[in-house]
Amino acid sequence: MSSYDVVVVGGGIAGVSIAYELGADRSVCLLERESSLATHTTGRSAATFIESLGGDQIRGLTRASRPFYESPPEPFEEGLLTPLSLLLIASAGRADALRSMYGQISVLTPDVRLLDEREARRLNPLLRPGYVELAVLDPGAREMDVHAIHQGYARGLRRRDGVVQRSAKVVSATRRGGLWTVTDAAGGEYRAPVVVNAAGAWVDQVAQAAGARPIGIRPLLRTIFMVGAPAGTDVSGLPLTADIDDAFYFRPEGPQLLCSPADETPAPPGDARPDPMSIALGLEAVNAATVLNARHVRSSWAGLRSFAPDRNPVVGYDGQAEGFFWFAGQGGFGIQTAPALARLGAALVRNAEVAADILGHGVSVEQLAATRFPTVD
Repeated sequence: MSSYDVVVVGGGIAGVSIAYELGADRSVCLLERESSLATHTTGRSAATFIESLGGDQIRGLTRASRPFYESPPEPFEEGLLTPLSLLLIASAGRADALRSMYGQISVLTPDVRLLDEREARRLNPLLRPGYVELAVLDPGAREMDVHAIHQGYARGLRRRDGVVQRSAKVVSATRRGGLWTVTDAAGGEYRAPVVVNAAGAWVDQVAQAAGARPIGIRPLLRTIFMVGAPAGTDVSGLPLTADIDDAFYFRPEGPQLLCSPADETPAPPGDARPDPMSIALGLEAVNAATVLNARHVRSSWAGLRSFAPDRNPVVGYDGQAEGFFWFAGQGGFGIQTAPALARLGAALVRNAEVAADILGHGVSVEQLAATRFPTVD
């Protein structure tokens, strides 16, 4: 049996980021159920950094994370963000909804601006004439190097003497004498006063293994597919283009276009597979909005994005299970919010004050707390 100050369950972006922050002054062991880290959601993410999307808490956490990504510390690489503006479009009859959204996001993201159809098609000539009634441009959006970000956190954790155990699926956790004993499927045992549940789609299962009650985290399937660009067309400078009603989005990916139906299909925790029907609907929606007329999908994949009932992350100690800390429900925003959310979570694990630069962006500890809604059986 090995003893630590904290055991973190989950090796995706959530687990490695909070483990890295805690490793500054705690002995940390990270347990990953698979044979490699970031096998599931993080490793399949087409993440972008967008301050103008998500609820108030997500927007605040994203803004608070920008300084880290723009000037990453050692041992992170430079260039974690690269320019990729967001063009949010409204089709016929949806302009008022987009104006309302613009009014909300422009208060805290003043660089966003409204565009008419002519301006929208100038930025993205692939848009079909007559499709766009109104658009919003967010020039501050960025593409994220997901692999470099995750590897930076994992590398930083090891430099802080953190221990990473792969193929360590948690099967039970018991508490006695102020200490948790976490047991994995191979019989390995790990002891610590605090267990951080950062297991992504599996967080409710981990809670049950520890005798805690689940809080209703829902894994939702997101499908991605690639299509070819029109012959002779350079798509590298196009913005990420998304429909206001979440019918689709697409963006350049080298000489191809990465597309998604922006689906959110409930799915059990596991190895996510792309949904053929979602691909067909997404292809239809993209073709309706553009002049692509794509007929073939070159490749596809899927991942699970996990949400709490109110779609805010869950960060804090369990209301009943002593020393059991939730770090879950990041949804589709886990990578762009990782720096701020990990710092906030680490502060709460330590029972310390949350940094003012995070709270100053409107982030509320109470709105993220694990005790904010009833647990479920």
